[in-house]
Amino acid sequence: MLDTIAFALFAFVTLTSALGVVLLKDPWHSALMLGVALLSVAVFYVMLAAEFVAMMQILVYVGGVLILITFAVMLTQREEPETEAETDEVTRT
Repeated sequence: MLDTIAFALFAFVTLTSALGVVLLKDPWHSALMLGVALLSVAVFYVMLAAEFVAMMQILVYVGGVLILITFAVMLTQREEPETEAETDEVTRT
């Protein structure tokens, strides 16, 4: 019974965070939701007694791919001017 409750909880977390990856407009928050989804998939592997696959999921996907996405988001985001005066300064130059 406890296994079923844990499975349902992590299935909800996985589906909710996967939906957040697609629907969120901010790429940083979308990358964080991807990390949550990948970690919850690792929990499913632990439930299936595949601890090695769970550790590889965490090391490769969360540790590697998510860090790569994080650096890509940080390096490609532009800073938007916050006030109208800053916008006028940018257009004049």
